[in-house]
Amino acid sequence: MELQGTLIEKRPLFKGTGARGDWVKQEFILETKESGYPRKVCLSVFGEDRVKELDALKIGETVKASINIESREYNGRWYTDVRAWRLEKVQEDAAPPDYPASAPITTEPDEGEDDLPF
Repeated sequence: MELQGTLIEKRPLFKGTGARGDWVKQEFILETKESGYPRKVCLSVFGEDRVKELDALKIGETVKASINIESREYNGRWYTDVRAWRLEKVQEDAAPPDYPASAPITTEPDEGEDDLPF
């Protein structure tokens, strides 16, 4: 799945050690406008490579995140994690060029041409 929005916050870094060694995780907040109303979504990245991808992004940039959604049960409660496995900065479309207001607009045919379609 993919989710696109504006990066509005980076949460503190979590570090730990597990059975497979050291790990690192960081959460961040995207504000999406897919439904017409702004919605905030908390996502996480796991591993040094993904945290570096997040570090390269700035607050206010538009980001496309490829995500997996996973839920797990613990002591009778369910917890859902939205994990980004790829982050890409979205390039904003370039603004159209400014044309001078004094540029003439001609609708008359050039000399030697007539305006008949045949």
